[in-house]
Amino acid sequence: MSLLSRITAPTARHDAARLAAALLAHQGVPAAPRTLRPSAGPTGLGTSAARVAPRRPAAPAAPSSSYRVPELYCPPALRDDPALAREVNDRLLAWAGETGIYDGRLDRVRAAGFGRLMMLAHPDTDDPDRLLAAGKCALAEWATDDYYCDDGAGPELLGSHLGPAYAALDPAHLPARYALAWEREMQGDPVRVALRSALGHLARYAEPSQLARLRHEVAVLFVGYGQEGSWRSREYLPTVPEYLAHRQTNSFLPCIALADVVGGYALPAAEYADPRVRRAVTMAATAATLVNDLYSMTKEHHATGVEFNLPAVIAERERCSPREAIERSAEVHDELVRSYEAEAAALALTGSPQLRRFLAGVWAWLGGNRAWHSGSPRYNNA
Repeated sequence: MSLLSRITAPTARHDAARLAAALLAHQGVPAAPRTLRPSAGPTGLGTSAARVAPRRPAAPAAPSSSYRVPELYCPPALRDDPALAREVNDRLLAWAGETGIYDGRLDRVRAAGFGRLMMLAHPDTDDPDRLLAAGKCALAEWATDDYYCDDGAGPELLGSHLGPAYAALDPAHLPARYALAWEREMQGDPVRVALRSALGHLARYAEPSQLARLRHEVAVLFVGYGQEGSWRSREYLPTVPEYLAHRQTNSFLPCIALADVVGGYALPAAEYADPRVRRAVTMAATAATLVNDLYSMTKEHHATGVEFNLPAVIAERERCSPREAIERSAEVHDELVRSYEAEAAALALTGSPQLRRFLAGVWAWLGGNRAWHSGSPRYNNA
């Protein structure tokens, strides 16, 4: 789904950052390198939420007061470094211009502040190039969604677009007589160019198993895109359980899965694939994506008239008011976050140091994701 909205969100008020602090404390290392940029107030893990005033931008007029997002159970962002965010954002915009994605729309991309999302979501590094690598992957994935799913390409063309897009990440090896023609096709589409370039940058920091992990998660994401395209072609509104299962597939997991790459360590493949870890991490990814659903409520109006966000699905399928549907959606989000919090804490007791750090990184990602949604002009000044 495209990421535009006009909704603001309240700030979480509990001390959820303590989980990340507790998990990372087991490693005997700081949660994040100390920023080299001057800051006022206390420093250290979890203190940036106390040091930085919550972002509460003025909300443009919404279609109805019932669209206001309720307070969500979610950790605060663990840092706010505007200078680092600007640096990453500037580099990301330059790269987008080179690849050709969002041609003629780069001002909107700049205003959205994807560099800020990377800064907020990955607080355990101050390296702008590592953050840029993650940002390139995220923006290329969003471009795939925007170009092929949301910008009028039509659901009947979705599969034919996603196949070559995946080949940008996992190259097709053709016989010599066809290889050159295929390469011209790959270079003729800006989304494919961006996906290939993003993976190449990430490969500077990622081990082969981490790259394979990302390819898997993007393949799953593309399955989710296809599922939504099928719904649109039939003007079909899924049931609530069906939609929630879809939101695990079509989620932010490809972004979250890079927590260790950005942090400069590697979670063993066996631990990432452990069903208990998989359960916890996918619940977190679903919750993060439901944050987007809640912020995107005023955007998801397509030519078919079918809206794909959890409040819209609940309102229709459970025959309740929009306000009640929003409240129920927030409850679903909160249950998933609390489940992750409890299960991650239990896993941290027996897992490797890398797993403890990864689980803390996912927790930090949740906080950064919510903070970005609440402040990005992509949502608040659409």
